[in-house]
Amino acid sequence: MIIWLNGPFGGGKTTTARLLHQHLPGSIITDPEEVGFLLRASLQGHPTAARDFQDYPMWRTLTAAVCAELDRHTGGGPVIAPMTLLNPAYAAEIFDALHKHGTDVRHLVLHTDPTALLARIDASREFPDDEERSEKVRAFRRSRAADYHHAHATWLREQATVIDTTLLTPEQAADQALDALGTA
Repeated sequence: MIIWLNGPFGGGKTTTARLLHQHLPGSIITDPEEVGFLLRASLQGHPTAARDFQDYPMWRTLTAAVCAELDRHTGGGPVIAPMTLLNPAYAAEIFDALHKHGTDVRHLVLHTDPTALLARIDASREFPDDEERSEKVRAFRRSRAADYHHAHATWLREQATVIDTTLLTPEQAADQALDALGTA
């Protein structure tokens, strides 16, 4: 089983993934962003390089293949994949490929309302010893907040199990995810 944790950048996906991992024996966490980093490094300076690695069809193909192979390798995982997917066509491409591999996909969205999300982003310190680098992360997250809220309003809430984390602690969000997965 793949547990795809979707939601806004800075919304708690990685934290929730770690908490789920602690509660789900035999689970692993995989970060589809690492596939993107590989492609970005490989294509750096090339005329076909894209700004957003999710725009590469090969990222979507490779991400689905990695998740499916990890699921197979672990005997059904669960494989927890914290990754923001805001383009419905990209999500469908990845999830359809996983289904073709015979992989069960549980798509959870960790939703946070706009005001709470911006407060979380502003309070985050990804690199405690490097404020400049932390601010670059916060700026990126702020720049994508409206994109997330548009995706939530137009398709995410219809195609995934939504957990509103606005007023929840990370532990409560993980508990609700476990409930949604039927493992609590």
